Amino acid sequence: VQLVESGGGSVQAGGSLTLSCAVSGRSDVSNYALGWFRQALGKEREFVAAITWIGGSGLYATSVRGRFTISRDDAKNTTYLQMNSLKPEDTAVYYCAAQSNVNIVSETPRRIHLWGQGTQVVVSS
Repeated sequence: VQLVESGGGSVQAGGSLTLSCAVSGRSDVSNYALGWFRQALGKEREFVAAITWIGGSGLYATSVRGRFTISRDDAKNTTYLQMNSLKPEDTAVYYCAAQSNVNIVSETPRRIHLWGQGTQVVVSS
């Protein structure tokens, strides 16, 4: 399975960006739970959001709840992260993550074995 992120870039505080993660490689990609993590310079990778495989419900880190929205389009094998009201502290490399045989990805990065290459998000004040 391959995960390819896109949509990163630079934006001013208060702006919006939408990240995409295309999943490919196997016929059963729709069976993978998907999520987003981020890693700021000099910091550990942290959980941002995840979407359940069954029902499509979102789970969010406290720091982004109410500003970010995760969604998935199984027909396109793609998950999205809509980011609104961006803050400078949202600056990081954002990674897509996938796990099989679970309803939702773990919030613990070391338990994730499928990662995208990352996409940079820079929010200026």
